[in-house]
Amino acid sequence: QVQLVESGGGLVQAGDSLRLSCAASGRTFSNYNMAWFRQAPGKERESVARIIWSGSSTYYTDSVKGRFIISRDNAKNTVYLQMNSLKPEDTAVYYCAAGSRWGVQRDRSDYNYWGQGTQVTVSS
Repeated sequence: QVQLVESGGGLVQAGDSLRLSCAASGRTFSNYNMAWFRQAPGKERESVARIIWSGSSTYYTDSVKGRFIISRDNAKNTVYLQMNSLKPEDTAVYYCAAGSRWGVQRDRSDYNYWGQGTQVTVSS
C-alpha cells in the first residue's frame, strides 16, 4: 500500500502562485510514476501533469502548459506541483496519484493509489 497526503491548497487571486505537495509513504517512492489530477464541481476528474519515476520525463495537459511545473524529490518521497499564473478555471480539488513504474498509465483508472485531495480556489 502507498499512502498519499496532499497539502498546499488554498484561496488565492488570479495571477497568484501556489505549490502543492504530495507526501508518499508505505512503499519505495521511486517505484512509482506520479500524477496530479483535478476535479472541478460537476466535472470529471482530469489529468493535469505526470512525472515518471526518475523525474526525467514530464507531461502536461494543454491548459496548464507553461504555467504549472511538476517535480519530485525521491529522497523526500514527495511530488510537487508548482502552479503559476493561476486562473479562476484552475479552481478544483487537486489529487495526487501513484502508478507502478513498470506499468503504463493512460488514464486515471491506471493509477493504483490516490490521496484525499486538496482544494484550490482562484478568485477573479
